[in-house]
Amino acid sequence: MTLHAVTNLYPEPESPAEAAQPHYGLQRHVLGPLETLAQSVSTMAPTCTPVMTVPLVFATAGNGTWLSYLMALVCTLLIGLCIARFAQESASPGSLYVYATSSLPPFLSSTAAWALLIAYVATGASVVGGFIHYANVVFVEFFSFSLPAVPLAIFAVLLSIYIAYHDVKVSARLMVYIELASVVLIGFVFALVLWQHGLHIDAAQFSLRGVNFSGVRLGVVLAMFSFVGFESATTLGEEAKHPLKNIPRAVIQSAILAGIFFILASYTEVLGYPAASTVSLADASAPMSAIATAAHFPRLGPVMDIAAAVSMFACTLACVTAAARVLFLMAHNGLVHSYCRATHSKNETPHAAVIVTGAVTMLLPAVMAAYKIDGELIYDWMGSLATYGFITVYALVAIALPLHLRQQKRLSPAIVVLASASVLAMLIVLEGTLYPVPPAPLNWLPYLYLLYLFIGIGWHGFQTRQQA
Repeated sequence: MTLHAVTNLYPEPESPAEAAQPHYGLQRHVLGPLETLAQSVSTMAPTCTPVMTVPLVFATAGNGTWLSYLMALVCTLLIGLCIARFAQESASPGSLYVYATSSLPPFLSSTAAWALLIAYVATGASVVGGFIHYANVVFVEFFSFSLPAVPLAIFAVLLSIYIAYHDVKVSARLMVYIELASVVLIGFVFALVLWQHGLHIDAAQFSLRGVNFSGVRLGVVLAMFSFVGFESATTLGEEAKHPLKNIPRAVIQSAILAGIFFILASYTEVLGYPAASTVSLADASAPMSAIATAAHFPRLGPVMDIAAAVSMFACTLACVTAAARVLFLMAHNGLVHSYCRATHSKNETPHAAVIVTGAVTMLLPAVMAAYKIDGELIYDWMGSLATYGFITVYALVAIALPLHLRQQKRLSPAIVVLASASVLAMLIVLEGTLYPVPPAPLNWLPYLYLLYLFIGIGWHGFQTRQQA
């Protein structure tokens, strides 16, 4: 008998606090610490950062790209500490939106719910765009032709829906294997680059040659998209083993591990991108392939492009998994139709919510692709939309934390400082998305996002009046 089988026969007992958490009909306590961590890591999709996001940050921050990521890590850790404090005492599928509900007025808790939902859905749509881009990079490399974008988008999301519909354990383990393999491969290439350049500091980057603060500030805004989703382990409140311990740990671990990887990746990518290339890093369609060639391992280039495409799929799966659980709890709380609160009798998954969130995740990139918008633009536009949702809910959770602890008479000056710094960090990031005014259609995204929130909150108000 295997150790895993023995563990299943003799599970660790629940603590009184864990036993007191609400039950929603999902599989209880089936995901271990690694699988819980995998949900957060996969939603961030660390492989996407060097292949898609670092070039975008480099376009504004230049040699200060690593500094933008360092500052983004600090912002993320501030929010992560707020989230982890809530996660030590509350576990449910609704994650951050439940934390906001605990002490904020109904209007703001509803805002948090709708913001978190669009954040996960738009992130999923964004990485579907990345999947379209890298799938066609691979097809061109191997077969000298590309595939239509719409079928690729439909394939990526349908497969994600199928897996998320059937078993959360399979979903979590698949995400672990995909991201681990991708990160190890990228790390190997980066190690080759550092070895070939010698173990010395790149003076141009550390002296911030040619860098201005405005560029670094805008780079932080873009770099934050690499971190969004780090909290998604909180959506596994019922399915994680010992959630009050493993979920807050996963939130902090995912932020720190990803942050270290992103800083090293941005530094090494700027250092190792071939200066002789006719295309700058900011415009490269497959930067890691170019870096592998420059490191004299050209055969690794196509392998890394395959890893990028597969990682984009893993992130799509993670986003569908997280969004479905948020929608599932929203249905339990009367924010959306009761259909979305159904659980599968055999699989014990929120299958109705999986179908709904998966359908929207598929519709957004498929429609954009039908209008000939390429995968890189889908990644950029939908990622920017998702960032507004995450900024909103992160700020609301930071505001809710001291209010929640004050109600319990456990508020301390340290928590007030932490929450204030977290809110300030989110306001700075938000300001960077609005000024200078981005080009169209990015300049329209804040208005579309506010319209979406207005409709969602208005619907909740209508439902409340109907039930009164």
